[in-house]
Amino acid sequence: MSHYRANLKDIEFCLFDLLDRESILGTSIYKDLDRETAMGMLEEVKRLTENDLAASFIDGDRIGTVFNKESGDITLPESFKKSYRAYIDGDWGKVDVPAELGGMLIPPSLRWAIAEMVLGSNPSIHIYASGFAFAQVAYVLGTEEQKKLAKFMVDKEWGATMMLTEPDAGSDVGAGRSKAVQQPDGTWHITGTKRFITSGDADIYENIIHFVLARPEGHKPGTKGLSLFLIPKFIYDQETGVLGKRNGVYVTNVEDKMGLNVSATCEMNLGEHEPAVGYLLGEVHDGIAQMFKIIEFARMMVGTKAIATLSAGYKNALEYAKTRIQGPDMVSMTDKASPRVAIIKHPDVRRSLMVQKAYAEGMRALVLYTASIQDAIAIGRADGLDEDKLNDLEALNDLLLPIVKGYGSEKSWVLLGTESLQTFGGSGFTTDWPLEQYVRDAKIDTLYEGTTAIQGLDFFFRKIVKDRGRAIGLISKEMAAFAASGGLLAEDKALFGKALEEVGAMISTLVGHALSSQEEPKDLYKIGLNTTRLLMAVGDVVIAWLLLRQAEIASGKVDGRDKDFYLGKITAAKYFVSHFLPHIAADRAIIEAESGSLMELPEAAF
Repeated sequence: MSHYRANLKDIEFCLFDLLDRESILGTSIYKDLDRETAMGMLEEVKRLTENDLAASFIDGDRIGTVFNKESGDITLPESFKKSYRAYIDGDWGKVDVPAELGGMLIPPSLRWAIAEMVLGSNPSIHIYASGFAFAQVAYVLGTEEQKKLAKFMVDKEWGATMMLTEPDAGSDVGAGRSKAVQQPDGTWHITGTKRFITSGDADIYENIIHFVLARPEGHKPGTKGLSLFLIPKFIYDQETGVLGKRNGVYVTNVEDKMGLNVSATCEMNLGEHEPAVGYLLGEVHDGIAQMFKIIEFARMMVGTKAIATLSAGYKNALEYAKTRIQGPDMVSMTDKASPRVAIIKHPDVRRSLMVQKAYAEGMRALVLYTASIQDAIAIGRADGLDEDKLNDLEALNDLLLPIVKGYGSEKSWVLLGTESLQTFGGSGFTTDWPLEQYVRDAKIDTLYEGTTAIQGLDFFFRKIVKDRGRAIGLISKEMAAFAASGGLLAEDKALFGKALEEVGAMISTLVGHALSSQEEPKDLYKIGLNTTRLLMAVGDVVIAWLLLRQAEIASGKVDGRDKDFYLGKITAAKYFVSHFLPHIAADRAIIEAESGSLMELPEAAF
């Protein structure tokens, strides 16, 4: 039986009840799409993910990759290649491809709903198929020749990587030492070593285009001196795409990892034995800004992957709790003859399941709400939306991305271990159940594409301070209006409104430290010690808002069909508000009392 259970019912509720995505279908650039068609796509993806894709999930972990050190080539398990082929043959990679290249013109909200199921079922399939998304970057930012390359990437199903990290320069991308030297024919020769490169090689496509950050000779240090180059595994004919000789980019090692074992994480060498020929993207030296087009997509993917895994963990835990018979009902414990019951009857198991449900459904709503902002951006660009309004939407999307990635990955990984796996007791620690693999596979989500600490710093310094509070002000105003709207959930909304005020005070305190740091630089430490705390608190408030909105909708439907589903929605929201939002007052107190003294402690005292 498949390890994966898609929660399509909740996906549909989020898309069409909570976010009213039906209102954008049949209009503007999505004029050829309706709800029935969208749901047909989602139903097909559900079938695909629960069967064809999930079938190789365990093999991918147990067999992993096989690396040939002599050739630098990587072989994947046959079962995984079969699953990948099913995904590609269904044309699902084309959800990331511009219509001009033969892609599907669908809203980002539908695209990320599809991605949730793929990432929850067998995440490495989605990761290996990144060439389709990278083709869009080459098409939008590239020269006319590079637009042809984008077409080859789609039609020939080529792979792609993003190469940033170097052995001596991890998150400090600007410290990278890879060098680019321009040649008389206009190409570039790149030399250097890159590390932790996802999908560096695989035997599921004939060519791979590496998107590589390197510093051209004579360019200044730091991130602003970096340029982005396209380096193919095989040189190709730029008119026909026919492959020629091997290029000088090779895998030199494959990381032996804690999880996500079928995803090849590689050390790559550029230009050691023969030139690594590359092409400057767009023929402009704007590497870090260009690479961020890929990084933003990758961060959305990572958060979605984490949240999808939590949903899968919860669905497995729920099923187990309903069938595992152990112990008497708590109220009958003194009666030795009382019948044994399913563990879902036990209070702490119920607590655990409701925690999982609230976070999984709340964070699913977070992903799809963020995607709905991306819907509005896509439609706004197509329809010539006022520039200020478009800028507001883009700022809001930027604000939400570190919440999706940082908060989503951190909460998901912690809950998978402390709640989902815990539901199984000792059985969860065995390979008989998928939870131990979920935990191992999900840990990477808190680490790559920027650790949680980096997401917190980005959230505060770039998305709040540099943005001058525009985006956080827009969403806070909308949440405050909801908190004050009364109705059936008035008491819960009031508690939510109080937590929102606490978060506002936390932001004000940290902004105050940012201002005072101009006179006293050490005040920056007070911020750095608390940006992750702020990110988690904002995430909880946004989740509470989305859960309460769902509960308000469910309140009007609880007496009709699917009443248990809607009752679950109401209960999850109320539970989250009463059990998690009160912690935010303590977080505010901690931030306001921060002295920064930890930074004065001698290293020997640790």
